[in-house]
Amino acid sequence: MDVDAYLARLDLPVPPAADLAALRMLQERHLMHVPFENLSVHLGEPIELTEEALFDKLVRHRRGGFCYELNGLFAALLRELGFTATLHAARVFNDAGVPGPPLDHAAVLVQLDDEQYLVDVGFGKFSRQPLALSAVEPQSDLEGEYLLLDAPYGDVDVLRDGKPEYRLERRPRQLSDFAPMAWWQSTSPQSHFTQTLTCSRPTAQGRVTLSGDRLIETVDGVRHEVLLPNDDAVRMAYHVYFGVRLRRLPVRPGEHPLGASGDALTTS
Repeated sequence: MDVDAYLARLDLPVPPAADLAALRMLQERHLMHVPFENLSVHLGEPIELTEEALFDKLVRHRRGGFCYELNGLFAALLRELGFTATLHAARVFNDAGVPGPPLDHAAVLVQLDDEQYLVDVGFGKFSRQPLALSAVEPQSDLEGEYLLLDAPYGDVDVLRDGKPEYRLERRPRQLSDFAPMAWWQSTSPQSHFTQTLTCSRPTAQGRVTLSGDRLIETVDGVRHEVLLPNDDAVRMAYHVYFGVRLRRLPVRPGEHPLGASGDALTTS
């Protein structure tokens, strides 16, 4: 891995030590510089879960991705920097409070001294700081109050503001373990990612999201939504707000079937 190029993507120097302060900075910068997005799903672009393919997409082409991509590559970066970082599967809770299927989500655990920390840069809106896995009290963050509770079979339930987000496995996983579910998430009509189109990242004041032709900005708790007038405005918004340059726009869900994947989709 070209660590310097990855850190340049995050606008960071090499940290002096693999400690909690560095982990906090890396997580926050990753969230703010590498968007959570599912554009590949609607560009007919395959999801390739190899470190080489992910580095090419996220670093060289300055794109984002969803959980398997973002946390998969971030875990590799952390290991290159001297952290003990492992990938873990999670089951995302639905609105009824029922956990989804295994390998529904990928997150990262980092071991520092006698504590493990949950680090997640691939869930969309989530904690901007590492969460101590052994903490019994709620942990405050800019994105809410997080509580980690023991769950059956040694798993951990992650709650934000009292609502269950996902059930985390303690067992480490390989990046390749997530490939079948990544394929399902990116192709099944039942998947949330095929039904919606999003590109989102936190900002210093809140969050910015582009969903199709709707630009949504939350500033100091106040939500502003603008309907962009044409494709040129949408393409410009991807570039200005997320640093993403697209040669063609993703197909909005419901417009027409996904296109083939042969075209060059992005340019750095």
